[in-house]
Amino acid sequence: MPVSKNKPREIFKISHLSKIYRTGEVEVRAMNDVSLDMIEGEMTVLLGPSGSGKSTFLNIVGGLDQASSGTVFFKDMELTSFNERQLTRYRRDHVGFVFQFYNLIPSLTAWENVALVTEVSKNPMKAGDALAMVGLENRMTHFPAQLSGGEQQRVAIARAIAKRPEVLLCDEPTGALDSKTGIIVLDALTKVNEELGTTTAIITHNAGIQKIAHRVISFLDGKLSNCHENKSRIKPAEVVW
Repeated sequence: MPVSKNKPREIFKISHLSKIYRTGEVEVRAMNDVSLDMIEGEMTVLLGPSGSGKSTFLNIVGGLDQASSGTVFFKDMELTSFNERQLTRYRRDHVGFVFQFYNLIPSLTAWENVALVTEVSKNPMKAGDALAMVGLENRMTHFPAQLSGGEQQRVAIARAIAKRPEVLLCDEPTGALDSKTGIIVLDALTKVNEELGTTTAIITHNAGIQKIAHRVISFLDGKLSNCHENKSRIKPAEVVW
């Protein structure tokens, strides 16, 4: 179950985080001096225009990229001090990823796509249980080409949660979907957050989605422009697309 609101615990502590990309003499500051905490068990929505730093932020806390300066702590582990091998272990043991594009293996069924992850996990869910959690118990033997976009995205979510990650990071998970299908995907993510207590972060361009979250983090020009808690939340079905 999600952590009690009376006893919040920071799962990420981020201090003065910056990321600079250099190509020759050209320097691009993708993130500039970002400091914030993320609370265990919460669902967080990350808002901001393209190029505002959202994906860079998510990639760093997910261990896919390294910061230029600043610190990121995951519980008591300083991710910003990790080498590539340590980051690989961190991603494997603690983090699930969902992207805009589903990245399923076309020659494998939905069940087989999810089962691949369970083979390298310490304490995995059964592939069938993960698919049932996202409402695909009747589609397990179907191949990706036999599934709709929303169903493929839910297979991707099932694959991400099958290893029981403590953190689920989602980069535009509804970006390629229509509103009806997007709501089904958001329902699945909300269910995972509420029933498994998985700390969940969702990048989106759709400002309406922010109302389903416990907390909203806004980025602009590589900086943190706003961070607030929602005093009340709505269900995915109530999102104005």
